[in-house]
Amino acid sequence: MAYKVIEGLYYTKSDEWVKVEDDIATVGITDYAQDKLGDIVYLEQAKPGTKVKVDERVITIESVKAASDINAPVSGAIIEVNDKVVSDPSIINKDPYGAGWLFKIKMENMEEMKDLIDANSYQDYRKE
Repeated sequence: MAYKVIEGLYYTKSDEWVKVEDDIATVGITDYAQDKLGDIVYLEQAKPGTKVKVDERVITIESVKAASDINAPVSGAIIEVNDKVVSDPSIINKDPYGAGWLFKIKMENMEEMKDLIDANSYQDYRKE
């Protein structure tokens, strides 16, 4: 099956996507991740103001099949949480790259962007 991957976003090998605007990183999970999880039934709420380091667990997402940690793709402070997906996690299954975003991080170190991969590299990685 071909999964939707959006050009212009950055990706992690743990299946998070990152949209960068200035020093703000909006984070969500990829179409591949939401499909593998199945119907998402619970999303832990991230706490605004929390400082996170790259690859550190931020929240847990639960589906009918499994629970999975969502890690910070970049270091910084959580500045916003998508309350809509906390109250209705199924939005993530329907629109993982749009309305299904999870949280925003004010980045501390733009250099960390080098460790993220682009859409083509992510697609190649998921084909392996």
